[in-house]
Amino acid sequence: MAESARTAHTIALAIIDALDRTLSCSRTTVELAVMTLTAGGHLLLEDVPGIGKTTLARALARAIRGTTARIQFTPDMLPSDITGVSVFDPQAKGFTFYRGPLFAQIVLADEINRANPKTQSALLEAMEERRVTVDGVTYDLPRPFAVIATQNPVEMEGTYPLPEAQLDRFMCRISLGYPDARAEARMLMAPSGTEPLATLKPVCDAGDLAAVTRTAARVHVDPRVAAYAVALLTATRTSRLTRLGASPRAGLALLAMSRVRAMLDGRDAVFPGDIRAMAPAVLSHRIVFADPSVQAAGIKAQQRELERIISGVPAPKAR
Repeated sequence: MAESARTAHTIALAIIDALDRTLSCSRTTVELAVMTLTAGGHLLLEDVPGIGKTTLARALARAIRGTTARIQFTPDMLPSDITGVSVFDPQAKGFTFYRGPLFAQIVLADEINRANPKTQSALLEAMEERRVTVDGVTYDLPRPFAVIATQNPVEMEGTYPLPEAQLDRFMCRISLGYPDARAEARMLMAPSGTEPLATLKPVCDAGDLAAVTRTAARVHVDPRVAAYAVALLTATRTSRLTRLGASPRAGLALLAMSRVRAMLDGRDAVFPGDIRAMAPAVLSHRIVFADPSVQAAGIKAQQRELERIISGVPAPKAR
């Protein structure tokens, strides 16, 4: 393993270990969250209230010592509330732009599905282009830039379901689930009013994270492995169980996550197993399923339906 790959491997594992010691969710969930951030993508946390979605998002931001901003979305929010606003300055005889909360490296978007469509469209540009446009002027966002969004799939009153175009911008969707009995008991025994992240120390800075992302992007992908990824995407597009399959952008996200998985495993090449392991978290939220009950169900049901679709796709054999 090259020195840069070894350093990236060490930093990524250190972030995972730090969060795993602090949070009550499973290590698998923590790994997926860190892998998404490392791959340069945006993360969607979908679960019932009180599970710790916002705490996980805050922990990720603290671990990389990045600039952070938290946005609590509401139905009456305007695009300028998140992008910023231009205000006329009489002394300068011109407009001065005041930056909104999107101008942070880690943006915590709480209850993103409560934002109205106009505000969601402003967020869409930021997530895809890493820039915002206000009054005809385009402003670049800081790098790295990641949106960690939360949504509650149960309480739907007063919400605006995320359109497929916006869901496609999230590299990964995960559900935290309830903690196991031991972790929950440990959490309940902690002194009341204790800050859950008080013991979490930053592991790296945003520059280190950017270097890890660049290193992961160089992990080799064999043409046969890439063809296997395409076969999985094709299966989602041609199956009778779907109305809309995964996009080419989904394929790029699948390879990005698979590269990070290989790097965390100390390898310099992606295996078909990496592709297969990453498919549920990367693809399930990008697909419109034919069965309305599956489409309306939670993340677990949609991932099970995806497993049915891709289970018959053969993986390439080793030479």
